[in-house]
Amino acid sequence: MDQAVEVADNAEARRYEITVDGRLAGFAEYRRRPGQLVFTHTEVGDEFEGQGLGSRLIRGALDSARAAGVSIVPRCPFVARYVQRHPEYLDLVAATDDTAESA
Repeated sequence: MDQAVEVADNAEARRYEITVDGRLAGFAEYRRRPGQLVFTHTEVGDEFEGQGLGSRLIRGALDSARAAGVSIVPRCPFVARYVQRHPEYLDLVAATDDTAESA
């Protein structure tokens, strides 16, 4: 069964969203800083778990950050693990995090 899967930045809600056949399946919340996206939380709906959608969501978000020329701060453990497992994204991680804020 082919399903239409899309990842999009919902800037108003400050999160990347993944949809499956038009239904919201999950999201990755972020905070904007000058030149950075601070990822704080990722969630995939129960009915969509186990389909690799969380990874597709983060890959789409990181590709979007790269295209926009911004670095990331992976405060969300899921995003941090994804970057560790996919070293091609390590260059996106901000070198310093001098303006720490609570997640």
